[in-house]
Amino acid sequence: MKNRIEEIRNTKNIRQEDLAKILGVSRQTISSLENGRYNPSIMLAHKIAEYFNMTIEEIFIFEEE
Repeated sequence: MKNRIEEIRNTKNIRQEDLAKILGVSRQTISSLENGRYNPSIMLAHKIAEYFNMTIEEIFIFEEE
């Protein structure tokens, strides 16, 4: 699954550390999400979408294999 977290975060000038703190996760989690090494739980995906005032579908791109 791909996502636009890094792109959105950068347009809003938010550091990984700051986003991690807001979401209650580690900076490494944000890094792993951005690099596609980690798929978030539905709760974390919801928190991210809510924080950016977007839908989950606007942030996360599901690609069939």
